Amino acid sequence: MSTVLGTAQNCLEYCPHVPQYSNVLKFMFHFGSTERAMPDDSNLVLKPPPLQAESSAIVLASRSSARRRLLESAGVRADYRSADVDEHAIREHARARGMAPGQTALELARAKARAVSADSGAIVIGADQMLSCDGAWFDKPESMDRARQQLRMLRGRPHVLHTAVVMLRDGIEIWRHVACPVLHMRAFSDSFLERYLAIEGDAILSCVGCYRLEGMGIHLFSRMEGEHSAIMGLPLLAVLQAFRAQHIILQ
Repeated sequence: MSTVLGTAQNCLEYCPHVPQYSNVLKFMFHFGSTERAMPDDSNLVLKPPPLQAESSAIVLASRSSARRRLLESAGVRADYRSADVDEHAIREHARARGMAPGQTALELARAKARAVSADSGAIVIGADQMLSCDGAWFDKPESMDRARQQLRMLRGRPHVLHTAVVMLRDGIEIWRHVACPVLHMRAFSDSFLERYLAIEGDAILSCVGCYRLEGMGIHLFSRMEGEHSAIMGLPLLAVLQAFRAQHIILQ
């Protein structure tokens, strides 16, 4: 282009009296002089299409920000709707029937999925967790005093998180799964416990184990066994495999 522009400029200098060439050469010279100002798109990269099928609608029946972040981190597009269910009544009914913690978590997840209305053909996911330690069940604490008691009971001992997921399509259950990671809580001091409660505040009252692993709760533990996403409330590896089986995401 620079060679052509140089030739055009020379012609303008030596042939200004030829009007039919003059206008054309002036246009070429003007176009070339502004070429460098145009944006360079040689390094632009087209965004690839997502793994998820465009026609697949997914609804997560949960108000958990942790579960939402897990799906979003895997590139899964979903709607998020809060499920209005009486969790306490479901747990007490399960307890009266002698159900295991994992079965109870499934009942909670199933109730949440069914409580959310969805468009025809949409996949609805319900998820919930139960915590057990040496045969005892632990629920979300009603107060900071109860949270303090629970953490003292869990201190220095392993406990199990029963993380359940149920998948519905058109109101019909098509898949369910329970993961059981084991968490070992360290023997922390009373002074640490009081400082921890003061820092976390009421935020831990919405957590079945009185801890948020994405925050200060990680300081409570010496080790953990199991998939991290299952500990966070959604066993992502199993969920993604179920999506593949339903042709929601690419195999």
